Amino acid sequence: MQLWMQWWRIVQQLRPACSRSRTFLWMAASLAAMTARGDLFGVTSLVRALGLKKTCYERILGLFHSTVLDMDKLTRLWVTVVQNVQPGILRINGRRVIVGDGIKVPKSGKKMPAVKRLHQQSDSNTKPSYIMGHSCQAVAILAGTLNTTFAVPLAARIHEGVLFNNNDKRTLLDKMVLLINSLGLTDPFYFVADAYYTTGKVIRGLIDKSNHLISRVKKNAVAYEQPPKLGGPKQRGRPRKYGTKISLRSMFGEPDTMQEAASPVYGEKAVTIRFRCLDLLWRPVGILVRFVAVIHPTRGMILLMCTDVNLTPVEIIRIYSLRFKIELSFKQALRVIGTYGYHFWMSAMTPVGRVSGNQHLHRKSQSYRDAVRRKIGAYHCHIQLGIIAQGLLQYLSSSFPDKVWSSFGSWIRTIRPGICPSEHVTAIAMRNSLPAFLADSSGNTDLADFLRERIDINRAEGLRLTLAA
Repeated sequence: MQLWMQWWRIVQQLRPACSRSRTFLWMAASLAAMTARGDLFGVTSLVRALGLKKTCYERILGLFHSTVLDMDKLTRLWVTVVQNVQPGILRINGRRVIVGDGIKVPKSGKKMPAVKRLHQQSDSNTKPSYIMGHSCQAVAILAGTLNTTFAVPLAARIHEGVLFNNNDKRTLLDKMVLLINSLGLTDPFYFVADAYYTTGKVIRGLIDKSNHLISRVKKNAVAYEQPPKLGGPKQRGRPRKYGTKISLRSMFGEPDTMQEAASPVYGEKAVTIRFRCLDLLWRPVGILVRFVAVIHPTRGMILLMCTDVNLTPVEIIRIYSLRFKIELSFKQALRVIGTYGYHFWMSAMTPVGRVSGNQHLHRKSQSYRDAVRRKIGAYHCHIQLGIIAQGLLQYLSSSFPDKVWSSFGSWIRTIRPGICPSEHVTAIAMRNSLPAFLADSSGNTDLADFLRERIDINRAEGLRLTLAA
C-alpha cells in the first residue's frame, strides 16, 4: 500500500488541471487503471483493471472527450512534477537533457481523424514499409539512479494527418519546436535528436531560448571555416562571411591521426574510440558549430553536431549515445502502459481511403471541424494520461526499488543488482498491492473511497479486489 500512497501523493499535484473534483477523481481512476491493468484492449481494459461497474465505461469515455480537463495545463503540471520529484535528473554543464523523436502508431480505423498513410524506415523485415496510422512527436527528459538511465516522457502530440486551414504551412520541425516551448521549461537544456531535426528551424528555435541542439549529421553535409582576417586598408565589396568549404566526410580521413579515448557510450566498458573535433560555420544558421567525427570499433562511423562549442567532444558523444533511451520509452509505452492503444472513432466522419494522406478540412462545416478537434483532443488526453502513468511507474521504480521488489510477488529469470525495476515489474507490484490500497479506511485517500463505491462484486475482478481487501 505504501507504493500507492506515494503514487497518490504525486497524482494530487495534478488537481489544478481539473475544474471539478469529480473530473479529477475520474482522471485519477483512469491513471490507476493504466498503472495496474493486465491487458491493453482499450478503455474496456481500464474498467476490468479496477473491477468497475459497466456504467463506468461511459464515464471514462466522457473523461477523454471532456473539455473540463485542461490538457495544456495538465502537461505543464506534469513537467513541473517531474522536475521537482523525479530523482537523478541528468545535468551536464548545468543543463538538463531533453530527448525528442517521432513515433508512428498503426491505426486501421477508417473513421479515425488524422489517420494517414505513413512510411517507416527500418532494417527489420517484421516492420512494413507503409502503414495506416497516427504520426506523433514526443519529448522526454533523461534521469538516472542506481546505475540506470531512462527517459521520463513529458508530452506527445499527433502532428500529422489533419489540416484545418489550407494556408497552414507548418512542418513537423515547426511543431516540435512549438511542443518544446509549450512545456514551460525554465532551466536551460540540451535537446538531443536524430538527423531529421538537424535543421536551421530547430536550431534557431532552441538558440532563441538559450538552449542547444546535439544531433547526428549526414556525412555528405558541408561546413565552412571562419573567413581569414585581412590586415591593411579596407577593400571594396562586402566582407566574406564564410571561409574555405569543408566536406565533413573528410573528417574521417587519416584515422591514425585522430584522438583516442575510452568509449563514453552507455553500458560500454574497455572500448576505445577515435574522434576528431572541428568548430566550423554552418550555413543554415550562420553560427559556429562543433562537429565531432567518431569511429567506433564495432558500431562504425558517425558524425555528430553540437551548437554549444564549449562542450567537450567526449561529452557530446556521451549525451548522443543516450538518445536511444526514448526508443526504450516508446517500447514500454506500447507494450506495458498502452499509451497509444486508443480506439476512439467518429461516427459522422467521412471514411478515409487505404492510401490517403492528410485530411483537408477547410471546406468542411464548422460543426464537422469541431467534432474532429474533439476527437483528436480525446487522443491527446489518452496519450498524456498514459505518459503520466509511465512516468509514475518510473518514479516509484527509481525512488522505492526495495518496496517494488517486495510487492512484485512473481518470478523473472534475472534480477540485476544496482538496476531499477522495469516499468513492467513495477506495474505488477502495483497490481498486487491495489487491494490493500482500496481497503485503506484512514480517510486520507479520496480515490479509494471513490473506487470502492463503483466496484462490481458480481464480476471476477471486483470480487477479487473486494475479498483481498
